[in-house]
Amino acid sequence: MNFASDNTGPVHPKVMAALMDANQGYALPYGADDLTAQAVAMVRDVFEAPAAAVHLVSLGTAANALILATLSDPWQTIFCHRHAHIHEDECNAPEFYAAGTKLTLVEGADAKMTPDSLRKALEAEETRGVHGPQRGPVSITQATERGTIYTLDEIRALADVAHAFGCPVHMDGARFANACVALGCTAADMTWKVGVDAVTFGGTKNGLMAVEAAVFFDPKHSWEFELRRKRGAHLFSKHRFLAAQMVATLQDDLWRDMATAANDRCGELARGLRQMPDVAFLHDPQANIIFARMPRAMHQKLHRAGAQYYVMDGDVDTGPADEQLLARLVCDWSMTQEAVDAFLSVARS
Repeated sequence: MNFASDNTGPVHPKVMAALMDANQGYALPYGADDLTAQAVAMVRDVFEAPAAAVHLVSLGTAANALILATLSDPWQTIFCHRHAHIHEDECNAPEFYAAGTKLTLVEGADAKMTPDSLRKALEAEETRGVHGPQRGPVSITQATERGTIYTLDEIRALADVAHAFGCPVHMDGARFANACVALGCTAADMTWKVGVDAVTFGGTKNGLMAVEAAVFFDPKHSWEFELRRKRGAHLFSKHRFLAAQMVATLQDDLWRDMATAANDRCGELARGLRQMPDVAFLHDPQANIIFARMPRAMHQKLHRAGAQYYVMDGDVDTGPADEQLLARLVCDWSMTQEAVDAFLSVARS
């Protein structure tokens, strides 16, 4: 019953097999190998973008920070939601890699910016001349850190606002696959077709060991990203092991199958919890993450039964039994029906 994070789950066996296959003989380093060329071509096919620049790194934080550094200048500010991953969980990496570019936080319910809130934030900048930050990229977290999803129309509306101010749009897609299958759309539908200029195509949270693709739909950014990746110490020598993972997940739509499995288990968990009167959802779970308030007594029973997940506020062991504490529950591709059923059975007790 491990619902702590999709990061805690295992690597898919097909990915492990691909890594073993890649570990035969010799290959050119730093992305000059045949597997990397194959991975780049496959990513372009998935995004229906034959001219896109595709670069692999091992970490989502590196992909996000290096993309945003490429799209911005040090005197600019990056616009993102208050609960965006680049603000909450990346230890100022975007600001560091962009040499001082700051973040401007935008409001919105369910961890999603709205066109109005974004427009107000954009209008508030470039009002102080040389004394204030200039407008920079807009970054959208999809799926959000609260388990919600931007619809295609919502992404298009945000991109329209950003582009009206001359700002490029980045999508932090650490859980890109979960959002894509939940919307029933293609990778192209959720990115360049609705105005996204660059995307972090996440793999680590979706059954891979450690690889993310930084995708620029305008290849003019490619060389600068290459330089920033090297200067930032994120250019792998044995690059084929990144590429092998990406090739494996894109073959036969494995990336979509794994995301579907995680979303399905999360949906079953959510349906079971909704039937319990003492459980209250903070947001409508739309991908593979649930935020729900449950009584301390329920948390205690679950923990004693071996369930693993994060409690976001309060002490599970100390306090009134009926006090509501916030749980964060995440499903990964390997989550089983038996684990979901066991969790719900303990919670009902």
